Amino acid sequence: MSKYIKIRNAVKKYDEQTIISNLSLDIKEGEFFTLLGPSGCGKTTLLRMIAGFNSIEGGDFYFGETRINDMDPAKRNIGMVFQNYAIFPNMNVEKNVAFGLKNRKLPKEEIKSKTDQFLKLMKIDEYRDRMPERLSGGQQQRVALARALAITPDVLLMDEPLCNLDAKLRVEMRTVIKEIQNDVGITTVYVTHDQEEAMAVSDRIAVMNSGDIQQIGTPKVLYQRPANLFVATFIGHTNVLNGELKVKDGKPYLVLSGDYEVLLETVMSSEIKDQKVKASIRPEEFIVDINNKDGLEAVVDDAVFLGLNTHYFVHLLDGEKIEIIQESQIDSMIEKGARIYLKIKTEKINVFDEKGDHNLMEGVINDYDIYKD
Repeated sequence: MSKYIKIRNAVKKYDEQTIISNLSLDIKEGEFFTLLGPSGCGKTTLLRMIAGFNSIEGGDFYFGETRINDMDPAKRNIGMVFQNYAIFPNMNVEKNVAFGLKNRKLPKEEIKSKTDQFLKLMKIDEYRDRMPERLSGGQQQRVALARALAITPDVLLMDEPLCNLDAKLRVEMRTVIKEIQNDVGITTVYVTHDQEEAMAVSDRIAVMNSGDIQQIGTPKVLYQRPANLFVATFIGHTNVLNGELKVKDGKPYLVLSGDYEVLLETVMSSEIKDQKVKASIRPEEFIVDINNKDGLEAVVDDAVFLGLNTHYFVHLLDGEKIEIIQESQIDSMIEKGARIYLKIKTEKINVFDEKGDHNLMEGVINDYDIYKD
């Protein structure tokens, strides 16, 4: 039976260095929850604390109502999938999937039934007699996932499971993983540094940096209203422009590149004051006009056609370089060297304080706020 996970005031230290300090978190039963962040941010460390592979220097970890801090990893009833597959090279596919079931000394009929079930579920039934060396990377990862799920774990833990696959296989396998997780309904904690992968599979994501959680939310929430500049730049691609917030007749205006200004309707009332800011404008949040000079003036440096969309790389008159994405047109592309004028979709952009510590716009949702003092 799937379990919810509760973590309170977790601390992890290596020698005198604190890697994770006072981290709290709730993962819902049956949820696909992803720990996302750059290398060294603490996401794998936290996963290994949940698994029991790392010591816990402070705080409490629970599976449901059961405190697991001192519980042996073998008794936590977890399924684990690693980036290097970790399947046994001396066993064929069927024996690999059955391994955990045999270790639990289940009846032979039950072992056979469960093994067949997950071989078929992962679509590797036809490879049951093959040795791992004769499998592709994607097939090996399917074997690893089948073996982890066959034991009916309370929690499934996955550490960068797709990082060793090529780009096409990664897309294929993340779809498989999400579909299987939906079918089985198991609580899943997934670690990755790939933001696109995280957005594709997750119910919710915790964005981590330097051992701290920056924001927790759905992929849509994190993309549309990041809590700070780190989240904005880590989730998706964005252009960050220095600007000013100026108040005129009680209304806030964003001023960019010297003299271009635009009214912002969604600034929090407490932030409506003159201040220096950083504007996060995603490439698709620009409106391009060639003729109307009422906008940010820019010059096209390069254009890359990618089918549905065309990416334009431009510079503003102050030298700032930005990227713009526009739907590809059948009959034309904007030429290199062309002078264009940009407007912004003000309802979609995000504006942060000068240091980038917090978003000034309304509508920011951060599930992590409930754990903060």
